[in-house]
Amino acid sequence: MFIVIATTLALPAAEKDATPASPSVAKDSRCFEMRTYYAAPGKFEDMNRRFRDHTCKLFKKHGMELVGFWIPQDKDKGSENTLVYILAHKSREAAKKSWDAFVNDPEWKKAKAESEANGRLVEKADVVFLSATDYSPLK
Repeated sequence: MFIVIATTLALPAAEKDATPASPSVAKDSRCFEMRTYYAAPGKFEDMNRRFRDHTCKLFKKHGMELVGFWIPQDKDKGSENTLVYILAHKSREAAKKSWDAFVNDPEWKKAKAESEANGRLVEKADVVFLSATDYSPLK
């Protein structure tokens, strides 16, 4: 698997080195984006609500495929404040275009502003771009 780590909440660094480092990377792999969000104290359910009520719909609107969303089961791994999710894109360039459109969408700006009226929901985000291996059932 090829992994690039970025530390931005919204716009992925699509210009980073995206050359597969292994011959085991599938030639026909989509670009997968794994994001781990750490909620601000007391804001975890507000963050989940924003995804449920607004963000997922807007991701789809802007061409992002929702692969899945997860919460760790163990408290010491973040069960009280951590959301992990994966999006799929046709390419890194497509990911950048989708994110650019998403963060500039007036509907997103409104949902974000309203949901953060009492403080920011996301304290930290980790972003990892992934390519499927040639033996992965999901490409």
